[in-house]
Amino acid sequence: MSLKIYDTATRSVREFKPITKNKVGIYLCGATVQASPHIGHIRSGVNFDILRRWLIAKGYEVTFIRNVTDIDDKILHKAVHEEIPWWQVAANYEREFTNAYQSLNVLPPTYEPRATGHITQMIELMQKLIDNQIAYAPGNGDVYLEVGKVKEYLKLSNQKLSDLLPSEDSDTKSKKDPKDFALWKAAKKGEPSWPTPWGNGRPGWHLECSAMAYAYLGENFDIHGGGIDLIFPHHENEIAQSKSAGYEFANYWMHNAWVTTAGEKMSKSLGNSLLVKEILKSVRAIELRWYLGSAHYRSMLEFSHAALKESATAFSRIEAFLKRAKEQVENISPVISTELTNLMDEDLAVPQLLAQISEWMKQGNSSTDKKVIAEAAGKIKAALSILGCDPDDYQNQNNLGQNDETKMQLNKLIELALNQRAAARERKDFKAADAIRDEIAKMGIAIEDTPNGPRWNL
Repeated sequence: MSLKIYDTATRSVREFKPITKNKVGIYLCGATVQASPHIGHIRSGVNFDILRRWLIAKGYEVTFIRNVTDIDDKILHKAVHEEIPWWQVAANYEREFTNAYQSLNVLPPTYEPRATGHITQMIELMQKLIDNQIAYAPGNGDVYLEVGKVKEYLKLSNQKLSDLLPSEDSDTKSKKDPKDFALWKAAKKGEPSWPTPWGNGRPGWHLECSAMAYAYLGENFDIHGGGIDLIFPHHENEIAQSKSAGYEFANYWMHNAWVTTAGEKMSKSLGNSLLVKEILKSVRAIELRWYLGSAHYRSMLEFSHAALKESATAFSRIEAFLKRAKEQVENISPVISTELTNLMDEDLAVPQLLAQISEWMKQGNSSTDKKVIAEAAGKIKAALSILGCDPDDYQNQNNLGQNDETKMQLNKLIELALNQRAAARERKDFKAADAIRDEIAKMGIAIEDTPNGPRWNL
């Protein structure tokens, strides 16, 4: 059976056909790192992690890109409020997001590009759009995309151009049309900026993802993902930019629904956000992961502490069954069952899979036959692995769950040492940098230098 996924662009469930046999390229819009992550943010990471795990289980080689927006109006405002540099705001909250993803067993992306690391690619894209007479620079440092010239603009969101309100991303005085959106924003006093042929400034939100998707996945890739709130304007404008540059861009568009409280989207601005680090003081990371992944990715998840507790209790029963099974059976091997395959191939039918897990558990609990118990446990274990909730994974991973104070303090200490090492390297004091690395190594901690900064593992 072939995988079928819901494609927002066609509003239909489509059979998934990769561009390259046995390979899949995915771009997921990641965090704008201007505040601590709440469970609404992390749900997207969990949902697309399940997709990625299933694709890997089906034998695909997956290149998974999840970007970081580290320059933004909100980041700049937060820097003023906290009285620290903008880059420090971004770095602090990016670290919190990384810890939250890691705590919930979300696989690290293949690459995690930052917007500020791809200014060159953004300039190249803008130049292409200007050459194609789709974008224009009015001479004040701004660069705009002329939406009236874009073929099939608003097809993804199914809107009419005439119904749109003026874009509020910049001053409309220099625009040809108030609906044109900013690719680049002219520098303002006191704000960070980068030089371009059209003047100093900083990138618009939409430009970043088009440039980074092209840089890591090329002109045409398989799946673009994100929350439903990104369909317009962000994803619509990504399509406009990329297609106007001559790129095919994404073949499938997948969007996860919100986490809601009292029927409203969870957001910091509404004052109803629930921070991951706070929730992990009351439940285990694996229980929160199970809860966030339990609803279908296209369904709203109405959060309540009572529902979370009920979900955690249900998961504990599954853990208890696996523990009893291990006591009765020497080896439990994960088994990708026909039921698991059929359900996951049907647009990731997780709620139905949870019901199937309960049925397998009933079969195992009602039997004294070790073969029956082993088979049930093996099927459950495989399903839990796809859902990112295999208890063995949580025991074996370098899990920095915020409910573990010792691990959190260790993380802070190592991060401090890494920052000192980075500072030494920046001032070209490589002897000091190597000494810090060697001291960390003596503690049994391995340091890996990556394009996105150093990472450590026990």
